[in-house]
Amino acid sequence: MMRRDRILLAVTLTAVFSADLYFILLPKLRSKGLTSGHSCSCGANKLTLPPSQGGLATPQLSNWTSAPLLDGTTSEPAYGGSKLVRLFSHPLYNIQTPALGPEERLLQVEQLIDYYRRKVSHWERHMKLYSEAAALANITVTKHEVTYDPDASWLKFHLGINRYALYSHDDPTVLQLIKDMQSMTVISADYTQDEKALKGACDCTQVVKPSGHHLKLALKMRNLAKAMFKPMRQQRDEETPEDIFYFVDLQRHNAEIAAFHLDRILDFRRVPPVVGRLVNITSEVLKVTQNEDLRAVFFTSPANNTCFFAKCLYVCKTEYAACGSPDLLEGSLSAYLPGLSIAPRISIPSPWMRSYTFTGREEWEVNPFYCDTIKQQYPYNSGNRLLNIIDMSIFDFLIGNMDRHHYEIFTKFGDEGFLLHLDNARGFGKHAKDELSILSPLSQCCMIKQSTLLRLQLLAQSEFRLSDVMRESLQEDSLRPILTEPHLLALDRRLQKVLRVVHRCVRRLGKDEVITKDFVKSTVTPEAATDGTMRRLVILRLIRVFKQLHNVTVSSARQGHRNSKPKAISKYTFHCTTLITLTQADLFLV
Repeated sequence: MMRRDRILLAVTLTAVFSADLYFILLPKLRSKGLTSGHSCSCGANKLTLPPSQGGLATPQLSNWTSAPLLDGTTSEPAYGGSKLVRLFSHPLYNIQTPALGPEERLLQVEQLIDYYRRKVSHWERHMKLYSEAAALANITVTKHEVTYDPDASWLKFHLGINRYALYSHDDPTVLQLIKDMQSMTVISADYTQDEKALKGACDCTQVVKPSGHHLKLALKMRNLAKAMFKPMRQQRDEETPEDIFYFVDLQRHNAEIAAFHLDRILDFRRVPPVVGRLVNITSEVLKVTQNEDLRAVFFTSPANNTCFFAKCLYVCKTEYAACGSPDLLEGSLSAYLPGLSIAPRISIPSPWMRSYTFTGREEWEVNPFYCDTIKQQYPYNSGNRLLNIIDMSIFDFLIGNMDRHHYEIFTKFGDEGFLLHLDNARGFGKHAKDELSILSPLSQCCMIKQSTLLRLQLLAQSEFRLSDVMRESLQEDSLRPILTEPHLLALDRRLQKVLRVVHRCVRRLGKDEVITKDFVKSTVTPEAATDGTMRRLVILRLIRVFKQLHNVTVSSARQGHRNSKPKAISKYTFHCTTLITLTQADLFLV
């Protein structure tokens, strides 16, 4: 029997070394052979952009934390020394997306204009009836004329939404919309839809409070543009206390503003336009609202300031109120996306959702190979969905947002649509803490879009330093400064950590497996697995074989098999244990 076991062991060892050679050593040798002529990160290894062939160009990769500039560009200051202007003029920010047909655009012109006309007519009828009822009840109503403007910036913004982003690189509409939101006349204020859904009936026993309990309002402008108003709750230099859980943290208006600017600088363009504004909560909220519940939560503080608080019972107290000075209150205004009736969206739980309990932990927090399971599940087994989640994790890590439990997509674009980066107000809470668990999708899956990596490398250079371009971009907001200097410098530190994670993945798996071209079509069937998954499956099977051999040998020794020699059994058991340990280490390295 021992002779047969030795033959089986020899066959198993041969299989292990063959698998190791085929799956690990050969790919590494191939990648080294391909890059042997370009190992130097100095001048000869500059990035180059090959000609586009109707889709995205695919630049060559250079070194990690200090990628050199593209051929033909100069490090000398240009455009008046503006790093932001130079960044947006860089070839990496001017890669052409595929041609946009009707199926690639969220809305058509006729569809949106018809929807707009119906909204104007509905508003005029509603205001007529409301004014008549108010006159009978001796209530004074502030009247504002609605203007029908087919060239409104918010309409153009909605028309510009496509399969790849909320707006294009060179679309001036976004900047115009930001300017308009700072000055447009508010004609109506109301609770947001999630607050209306709660109707004030909040369960105080819940650890995670519903989103409607936060102070936020829907403001409607004269041309029927809508924006979500989140008032200031913290001063710029205030930090989230150490004892506060991420799921009960306050929402910060300046975090919403900064997140939009960062999303634009990263060239994701998945955050709706956000701008800071001083709102007169008496004339622009209290006097124009038609919601009696909202009017009822306003009061005057002992300092003679106008204040209001959320309707939900567990924060239905004056100490949770937001107060003006005496009427002016700064906050963020986020542009609304098209209505769900013409542009349906769905909310999907994130595979890396946190437990939202005091002690619980999710599977991804304890299983380092969690991504292997996700890669085999629809819709993450092919296409761009998983890559988009990794983009979102990088974005959340940079802003320090741990509260990404769901993501939203437009249903029209299906599995190939981009993810909306909504609700970022819990970012920028602690400048000194870098929560590496936010990067778990990147560190566990070891995948990243080529365009994302190249832009991160670019922003790590001194000529385009992330903190510098963010500082310059945020200076355009009327509520500047938006972020304190420690928060800006934290962006540079976190960016380096993202690049180090990618570097470790490439060192372990090779460029070809880690760095992926953008806009990959869904071609893989749900049951198909990636090469990396297959490697791990092979090694896991080998571990099981070794454990079975080990158990057979130990069992044989205990039963005192007549043909078994104690020394041979002891030596054989040692070999099996060693093989199990080595193979588990090999699995970890893969």
